[in-house]
Amino acid sequence: MADTTEHGPGPGHATGGISRAISAPVRAVTRIFTPATSTSASRSRPTGNAVVDCGFYIHGVRQPGEWGHAQALAAAQKRDDAFVWLGLHEPTAADLDEIAGIFELEAFSVEDAVEGGQRPKLEPDGDRTFLVVRTARYVPHAEITENSEIVETGDLMMFIGPNFIITVRHGDLNALGPIRAELDQQQELLALGPWAVVYSILDKVVDSYVEVADRVETDIDAIESHVFSRNTHSRIARIYQLKRELVEFKRSVVPLQRPLSALVEGRCSGMPSDVTRYFRDVHDHLVRTVEQIVSYDDLLNSVLQARLAQVTVEQNNDMRKIASWAAIAAMQTAIAGIYGMNFYNMPELHWKYGYAGVLLVMFGAAVALYRLFRRSGWL
Repeated sequence: MADTTEHGPGPGHATGGISRAISAPVRAVTRIFTPATSTSASRSRPTGNAVVDCGFYIHGVRQPGEWGHAQALAAAQKRDDAFVWLGLHEPTAADLDEIAGIFELEAFSVEDAVEGGQRPKLEPDGDRTFLVVRTARYVPHAEITENSEIVETGDLMMFIGPNFIITVRHGDLNALGPIRAELDQQQELLALGPWAVVYSILDKVVDSYVEVADRVETDIDAIESHVFSRNTHSRIARIYQLKRELVEFKRSVVPLQRPLSALVEGRCSGMPSDVTRYFRDVHDHLVRTVEQIVSYDDLLNSVLQARLAQVTVEQNNDMRKIASWAAIAAMQTAIAGIYGMNFYNMPELHWKYGYAGVLLVMFGAAVALYRLFRRSGWL
């Protein structure tokens, strides 16, 4: 049964169920779920509305029936070639409290899984490992505005043990249903155990990074072309918004390098050596994507600085034009001001053509200044 759709409740508000004092979790199974043949909605999920799917695999083959996580774990612990894949969507503290006791999860990692919003990281804890990755999706848009959402990110956390993997997803990005369905057809890969699931998830996540990076590059090219066009009126706020979205994307991608490097080097307990080569391919794709994002960030900085320089030049040109016209007007004002003093002895005051002569002088001075400023490039 592949979870082709994943739905879950909103983030929970209960936090008291998780105790930091879980230092010695027990393996006691507090609730047993038997495989069901009924199709009633009440039995479509073993426990809690945060559970999306619980699969029990033997030698890479998913076993039929519906399994509760406690029952599936008990069955997996009796075999060396079996594991459980439990999928959760936005679990509350109460949802994870019981699961943490059954699967012996570290309390602080459980708290991180409930709250979400963590940076990508890898935290080994004995034979268990807590892995956090950030998902990303490109948001289509007609054009970039000051409020455009270009990159949307989400949280995906994994608890990996000797015979289980628990995936915790926050947000609606990167539903794991298609990955489950695809893996069900790759029994040879699934036979490698829970770390094969980790590889498949990371492979899809990094592939989404590559897609987002390619789409963002198109936006950067459009912004760059517009900024350097002959008649540009590009607003700096649009460039800044694209840079902010790129920074958010960068925070999701770049920190994943260290956890993935640890996986490539095989520094996690219980990870089969055969899986390491799979992670190398994912790591190579991630490194190339990181290099792309860093170059995009530098390019956007250059575009932003170029646009700021253009604005400065435009302002200087405007100031020179204003100063030129002010000088032309000042000449007329000076002449009119002198004759407006009405002194008795003034040149040409009683001349028959004095008024026309002064107007001609004012006009000639204005034309002369205009040509002078135009020749110097101020107008």
